Amino acid sequence: MFLWGTATASYQIEGAAAEDGRGTSIWDTFAHEPGRVRGGDTGDVACDHYHRWSEDVMLMADLGVNSYRFSISWPRIHPGGDREINQAGLDFYDRLVDALCAEGITPAATLFHWDLPQALEDDGGWLNRDTAHRLADYAHTVAGRLADRVPMWITLNEPFIHMVFGYALGTHAPGRTLFLDALPAAHHQLLGHGLAAQALRANGAGRVLVTNNCTPVWPASDSAEDARAAGAYDALHNRLFNDPVLLGTYPDLTAFGVPELAAVRDGDLEIIAQPLDGLGVNYYNPTRVAAPEADADTGGLPFTDAGITGYPTTAFGWPVVPDGLRELLTGLKARYGEALPPVYVTENGCSQADEPAPDGVVDDAERVAYLDGHITALRAAMAEGVDVRGYYVWSLLDNFEWAEGYGQRFGLVHVDFATQKRTPKTSYHWLRTMLAAERRRQEGDRPE
Repeated sequence: MFLWGTATASYQIEGAAAEDGRGTSIWDTFAHEPGRVRGGDTGDVACDHYHRWSEDVMLMADLGVNSYRFSISWPRIHPGGDREINQAGLDFYDRLVDALCAEGITPAATLFHWDLPQALEDDGGWLNRDTAHRLADYAHTVAGRLADRVPMWITLNEPFIHMVFGYALGTHAPGRTLFLDALPAAHHQLLGHGLAAQALRANGAGRVLVTNNCTPVWPASDSAEDARAAGAYDALHNRLFNDPVLLGTYPDLTAFGVPELAAVRDGDLEIIAQPLDGLGVNYYNPTRVAAPEADADTGGLPFTDAGITGYPTTAFGWPVVPDGLRELLTGLKARYGEALPPVYVTENGCSQADEPAPDGVVDDAERVAYLDGHITALRAAMAEGVDVRGYYVWSLLDNFEWAEGYGQRFGLVHVDFATQKRTPKTSYHWLRTMLAAERRRQEGDRPE
């Protein structure tokens, strides 16, 4: 069965930041530091999903999706980052999973979507190898409670983004500015993936995936210099996180002055590269890069962002390139061949300046066009032989968009953050109609 779903993340929607024994996460700390988040926004309340989860499940049921990708709040389960368990946190996800199953919606749980317990960050966070083992402890806890009803598990969400924005550039939590010294955070996240995958399977988990943010990389010109710059960027953004889990090796990083990753120990790559049941792929747009000018200060990076023009853009300023999804998926198949497991597009969506009209309608025609174009590109990739098993729209709800606060709206459902009123947008109704037609088509394809 192909999975059509929506996706969310715990810190972005749950709220209830200090309720029922939840501990502090790095995003609680970061968002409360002045100047870190646009407008001084925090996830303290967010979409209040912790209290309104039943309403949100019914929105999904009415939409007609057959899967929901959510993330579990690590500090809600292990408030101190150690093995001490907060039963109230487990009880919350128990209720959510039961409600999803009752509506025929397959739960897909992500373990780590960036809300690391602050206690672990105080001990070094993902620069500390021990954090990988704490992720495995956490996986053991939640799978022991939920694996009987949750058939699909994702260990990490976008480790590249978390490493770069959180540890290299400091624009996301925990706000470190280590530049290339952030690379140990890549390896320790991947090691955590491998150890967590073992813990999940030991506790009866079905499918185990990791989700990477991937981008087609375009050289700015036909020059050999720009081609090398594109290759270097591809190695950092895509291959650094795909090669170890699919091939058991790290890519060549000598363009960054890194002959090898010092954090790697004997046996680590075998743990990281155990077989996957699927690869999660998040796609938003391609990336165009050029070789830096001779006198440019790039912080030692062998590329510079050349920008993409000639396409519509989202409210975030990201170019809308639907065929980039087809290019990405077919490129993964060409690169990894038989090593590529089934693919799930675990995030795809766009931010728009959505506000209700006087009659209450939220007409997000741009998002409808975005989804239509990307689903068409998805089908084209499948027609070219890519084994894609699912597609998840980011996101179900307008939510706390990390360092942008509440200024970027990605949801199929509009949220008035002052009242928490939910209003399905035009894109919600469009997707509902498309999914109903898809169900009728599948039923028509079934043999008598």
